[in-house]
Amino acid sequence: MNAFVSILVPVYNREHIIAETIVSALAQTYTNIEVVVVDNASTDKTWDVIQSFVEKDNRVKAFRNQTNLGPVRNWRRCVEEASGDYGKILWSDDLISPDFLEKTLPLFSDDVGFIFTKTEIFVDGKDEKEDCYTTIGGTGIYDCNKYVNGVLFEGGYPVSPGCALFRLNDLKKNLLVDIPNKVNSDFSIHAIGNDLLIFLLTANQYKNFAFVNDKLSYFRAHEGSISIQSNDGKLPLHYNLAAAFFIENFRPDLLERFNSKIWMVIMRYRNSAKKFNLNIIGNYYLNNLHYSLDYPYIANKVFKKAVKTLF
Repeated sequence: MNAFVSILVPVYNREHIIAETIVSALAQTYTNIEVVVVDNASTDKTWDVIQSFVEKDNRVKAFRNQTNLGPVRNWRRCVEEASGDYGKILWSDDLISPDFLEKTLPLFSDDVGFIFTKTEIFVDGKDEKEDCYTTIGGTGIYDCNKYVNGVLFEGGYPVSPGCALFRLNDLKKNLLVDIPNKVNSDFSIHAIGNDLLIFLLTANQYKNFAFVNDKLSYFRAHEGSISIQSNDGKLPLHYNLAAAFFIENFRPDLLERFNSKIWMVIMRYRNSAKKFNLNIIGNYYLNNLHYSLDYPYIANKVFKKAVKTLF
């Protein structure tokens, strides 16, 4: 395969770590690439660091917004400035192994919509490390229903495309800036759920996805990340709000089970749910009026939680 791959790096105020991220992109053993970096009007020296790479490597294409567009609009500009056959989002605080593209690209076929890899979460200067996506199976091709059901109901599947590779056209189609919702939540600013929908909407278009059971992606946990900044309950509530958009419009067969998941998250985060006006199942949907619950699913989840607590 000699496809052209765009590695997309949206960035804001990362002067101390952006160089390491760009280096990991340029170090790919698969060489037919461009690295598209879009600086979202950083107020530190991030742009100077980016320019130093532009001056010495013509594979780096750098753009700078005149004003801060918010995170998701900056992600979109990365996609729109790219010219590859495939697109790999690389968050400005993350890293990829030199053989990321070499090991993922060959798994693409007409019926494979995306590929993701085993991932490590790390903390700079500490021995704290956690491996993710370790229970999916060996390297190979899997039915997209496995991803949809896994990420929505079981856990252990990625919501961040930072560990994944997509066709660029699918990123252009499925990276949504705004997600219609009843509670006027601004997804372009809080950026919680837009990432998940890239996977879900792409999974809805293809029969299969692929997984590489090698640790090729590295997520940095730090104070400035969206997941760390988000308060207790904000993440699961808004991921459910985004997923409800997908369920309502594309997978109504999963409504009862998803209603049950929503109900359990509301019960767990009652104060936050009330704060965000997400304390009623009906507020997660625009038009759906089917709010019945899947009681066997709830019982199974409660049982598993109880067993985990005991052992």
